[in-house]
Amino acid sequence: MSKIPQTLQQKVGQFFFPAVFINDTEENIQETERLIREYNIGGLTFFHSRASAATNYEGNKKIVFNDDSYKQLKERIERFQKCAPTPLLISIDAEWGLAMRVEKTPQYPYAITLGALPESQSDLVYEVGKQIGQDLKSAGIQYNLSPLADINNNPDNPVIGYRSFGENKEKVSHFALEYLRGMSDVGVLGCLKHFPGHGNTNVDSHLGLPVLKETLEELLENELYPFIKGIEHNVDSIMIGHLAVPALNSGKDTSATLSKPIIETLLREQLGYDGLVISDALNMHSVSKLYDVKGQLEWEAFNAGNDVLCFAENVPEGIQAILENASPERIEESFNRIWKCKEKAGILNQAEAGSGILDFEKTALLNEKIAQNSITKIIDNSNTETVFKAHKNNTLAKLSLYKSVDNDFFKTLNTQLASPEFAIEAGSITISSVEEDLEPYDTIIISLFVPKAKPLNNFDIEEQVLALLGKLLKTKKCVLYVFGNPYVLPIIPNTKQALGLIEVYQDFITFQKNAGIQLLENSNCIGKLPVNIELQ
Repeated sequence: MSKIPQTLQQKVGQFFFPAVFINDTEENIQETERLIREYNIGGLTFFHSRASAATNYEGNKKIVFNDDSYKQLKERIERFQKCAPTPLLISIDAEWGLAMRVEKTPQYPYAITLGALPESQSDLVYEVGKQIGQDLKSAGIQYNLSPLADINNNPDNPVIGYRSFGENKEKVSHFALEYLRGMSDVGVLGCLKHFPGHGNTNVDSHLGLPVLKETLEELLENELYPFIKGIEHNVDSIMIGHLAVPALNSGKDTSATLSKPIIETLLREQLGYDGLVISDALNMHSVSKLYDVKGQLEWEAFNAGNDVLCFAENVPEGIQAILENASPERIEESFNRIWKCKEKAGILNQAEAGSGILDFEKTALLNEKIAQNSITKIIDNSNTETVFKAHKNNTLAKLSLYKSVDNDFFKTLNTQLASPEFAIEAGSITISSVEEDLEPYDTIIISLFVPKAKPLNNFDIEEQVLALLGKLLKTKKCVLYVFGNPYVLPIIPNTKQALGLIEVYQDFITFQKNAGIQLLENSNCIGKLPVNIELQ
């Protein structure tokens, strides 16, 4: 059994979870080892590489991919645990699996895709949580900083969108709890985020501070609902978002992460939560640029009520600031919460590195079931009948946007609907020639592989492509299959005039094949849009 840290300084060290990068220099790895040994830090939060950290997006740093990232991750964890005086709680953001941070690992559908499943299929969400938990344990990770409890009630949200289960508070709560239960059943800790609710914002908190205008009554009615349900079910931890709620903070635009009224008064006292509270990453620009003195941000975040300081960049100074300013009672409270989580994760007897293996086949079978139950039919005007008729008359063509014609959707269709195929890929200069090529055909099956999951710059769909889509939808019989974020639908002109409109959510091979089978067999779709969409 691990020896409990005795001094206040050893206990304060447990509050710090600095970021570590799988693909990093030996010099940086040794610096992390020094922090672990000298300051008895409580845990680490893993990211792929420095270039991939969200706050670096605006710097457009090139992410260098490494096929050995997973092996390297396991080696790093083993190495860090070996030099830890107290076993480390290893955490990562793995909302849709390790693949969110580590290449060549199993990827599960985004939360918005899971949100399209009928409530009766919530066991699939449980399975996603369970399998993600098993994948994390195989690497030596015991703490997943997910799922989101944010409610998707702002289509312009630049950072939540596809990461939320949808806009229905009951469904978001139910699915978040199922995901948590799946992880918990394999011994992995979970985290509801971003308290008090990041859904209705239009600023990316990695880069600036979103401000919520709602009153406490409005928040209790909607945003806070999934967190309240999580508290009722003893959720392991809650992450505080970098967002301001003036109504809860005497009218001030202070980030919730640094707000005593939001953490101590609302979350602890009013909602009765006594579990672990973790800050969102303290390197995010909405808070990281507030203080010139090193350690001040860490102290302010701790003083506001956070137990764990995630992505803390000033460990020695932060520890010193907390020791100088915090009461021993407050230090004990936070330490006890962290210790309880370490006990639950089973790392205090032995913090072994991961020894399991990744089961890609099991993931594929689960993704297959999710594809079968999430694909959503939005418009259906005898799509299959019309398409087969056009095929018989040689007036059918296929158009793939942002993927070559050699895609699995077309391959599946070609078992019965072989026809001329055209493609427009990113930066293509063939748009006008493709338009000419399509002239002789009156019926077109269009597959739109949405380039990006985030809405910035129209999901990276070029204006000319949107214009062509709008023209085709207006002048031809078009059946449009959308492989990507459903929030893309309102920016496509004339979707109301489509012969058929089907939302597929993911571009995984199994989703493409199931979409093809759905068209060929004219099968029912039981998926439902998890968000309200206004078509043009």
